Amino acid sequence: MKSLRHDLDRERTHHDACRAALVRMTEDVEEQVVIGEDTAASGADAEVLGHHLRSRAKVFREMPPGPLFFGRLDREDGQVHHIGRRRIAEHPAAPPLVVDWRAPVSRAYYQAGPQDPQGVLRRRRFGWAPGSLGASEDLTALEDEHLTGVRPTAGPSSAAGGRGSSRAAGAEGAGAPAGAAGPGAILASEIERPRVGPMRDIAATLQPEQDELVRSGPADSLCVQGAPGTGKTAVGLHRAAYLLYTHPQRLQRSGLLVLGPNRTFLSYISEVLPALGETGVRQSTVDDEIARHEVRAEDGPAAARVKHDVRMAQVLRRALYARVDPAPAEDLVVPDGSYQWRVPARELAAIVAAVREEAPPYATGRERVRARIVRALQLRAERRAGVLGAAWVRRVERARPVSACVDACWPKVTPEEVLAEVLTDPRDPLLDEAERAALRWARAPRSFRSARWSAADLVLLDELAGLVERPEGYAHIVVDEAQDLSPMECRVIARRADFGSLTVLGDLAQGTTPWAARDWREQLAHLGKPGAAVVPLTTGYRVPAAVVDLANRLLPELGAGVPAGRSLRAGGEVTVRRVGDVVAGVTAAVRAALTEEGSVGVIAADAAVAGLTEGLARGLGVGEGVPEGLGEDVPERRGAGASGGPGEGAGLPCRVSVVPASLAKGLEYDHVVVAEPAAIVAAEPRGLHRLYVVLTRAVSRLDLVHREPLPAPLERKGR
Repeated sequence: MKSLRHDLDRERTHHDACRAALVRMTEDVEEQVVIGEDTAASGADAEVLGHHLRSRAKVFREMPPGPLFFGRLDREDGQVHHIGRRRIAEHPAAPPLVVDWRAPVSRAYYQAGPQDPQGVLRRRRFGWAPGSLGASEDLTALEDEHLTGVRPTAGPSSAAGGRGSSRAAGAEGAGAPAGAAGPGAILASEIERPRVGPMRDIAATLQPEQDELVRSGPADSLCVQGAPGTGKTAVGLHRAAYLLYTHPQRLQRSGLLVLGPNRTFLSYISEVLPALGETGVRQSTVDDEIARHEVRAEDGPAAARVKHDVRMAQVLRRALYARVDPAPAEDLVVPDGSYQWRVPARELAAIVAAVREEAPPYATGRERVRARIVRALQLRAERRAGVLGAAWVRRVERARPVSACVDACWPKVTPEEVLAEVLTDPRDPLLDEAERAALRWARAPRSFRSARWSAADLVLLDELAGLVERPEGYAHIVVDEAQDLSPMECRVIARRADFGSLTVLGDLAQGTTPWAARDWREQLAHLGKPGAAVVPLTTGYRVPAAVVDLANRLLPELGAGVPAGRSLRAGGEVTVRRVGDVVAGVTAAVRAALTEEGSVGVIAADAAVAGLTEGLARGLGVGEGVPEGLGEDVPERRGAGASGGPGEGAGLPCRVSVVPASLAKGLEYDHVVVAEPAAIVAAEPRGLHRLYVVLTRAVSRLDLVHREPLPAPLERKGR
């Protein structure tokens, strides 16, 4: 007992030293910014230096409060490393007080085990609690796992207690690293903490199979097929942080992009990368990346399906290049003082054909045609007048006959002009008559400039824009919920990853769009990375076994061909309530949920959300039995995804969010109340897939409230 107390006190002292060192590091960086701005020479070098210093200062300023380390390695060679989210040292040349979790030496923290100790004698995990007297955190527990030496197979030792007291407690297992029996107390409590506020990082709880994916090289594209609760989103974000740490110049030069399915989801994950010290990452959606126009029209289902079909890429390419004249009818004649230089029509046709064969972007091809026409004229002129300078070339490039010839052979065009032509009179034989009819505008605009574009039209415009002029790319793109992307949306991403790599995250069983992927190989081909490795994650650490087992009943009906998930978290609560009034039943379920800690998500078919929110607000009014304090507007107790989300500001307790089923993907709540599952299934063609998503949002407790019969797969095995 005394030894454990002594260890706890020493670790607290070390954390105090780390906190003091971090304060000095922050002050030093701020001072460097001031000195750099005062003394740097003018010009590009000063601008680069200033940007670097300001970026470092921003990282330190925006570090969220919290423990500075979460683990420790005691190695056979006598070295001791405390592992945390950021490197902390007394000064740049000093040995680190805390080692960054991404550093090579930290890998053993995640990978070492009794069967492969990797030179580690002991792995220690730390437990933290909110501090007293204004402290931001308090070290309250530690848990040791001996990998070699004294007790190679024993469970960890554990100490716990506040600064004023200490108590010892045994614990079985040591958190899921290789060879361990199961999660130790500290790791389990971290994984199972209530899901309040935005998504947290998992640097303290990464598992070996997750760590392998995180540390993949920058040139490697990979696809993670992850069952619910396996942490695939967190793996993707941590891989982004790892790549920025290990290859900063490569990634900062071309940038790193994180693509989520919607803005609600991006809000939920927004704090993960800053918590890991990375603040310069663009987080966006496909819709935001291609938003060259406001969406002012809506497609019917048939039109949307055709526009998202991969054949549209060929339809648009043909429509664009149909404007190119492969056989000019007239010779080009260019007056030049007393001379006239002539390029025969057949030579012009050969120039156009050669450029077409090279397949450059359309705008580049146009300039190549111009350059080669001018070169043909120059060769003729130099045979008569000798070497001609750059001024002559520039004058001829701007000559009216040359411009007119280029416009005739390879016209200048905008994506909007081409798409308007296709939608006004679609003729391509790749599409059948019904598909052409679905594409055709019911009422064509007077001009492409006055066209009202739909969301799917913006995808097609981006395809055309990529054909006209190649967009700037990223060094790495993380794509979440990739199973829901259409082939044409995949091509949006592929164009931006031509020279970069991808981390593709998703679950075929959670595909809910009409064009959702059925096969990862086909989807990866659309994303431009057909050779990317597909790695399954099937072991869940957050969604409890009872919830996973219920959701797995739907898998045979989904046709996804993915392995069933399993959970290392035993237990969980699933309650099925047959009621006469769904709103009253949901209100009762939420009222009961509010007696427990954590966030509450009420998920319903989209059309039912407004009425359900109104009914809940009435039923959970002040004085109606809501437990004291649970209705207070305490921001840090918001449910996952609640901030700015559905139900916000509707008179509901701050821990309660009412979420349309269509926006639930990627979110998680401690307690989920599903209102009328049959209505969720009936609302869309892939309704069972949507229900599978909804059920797996619960990380502790799940209530199914229904009046109509449950979907057959849930009814068959009883309640």
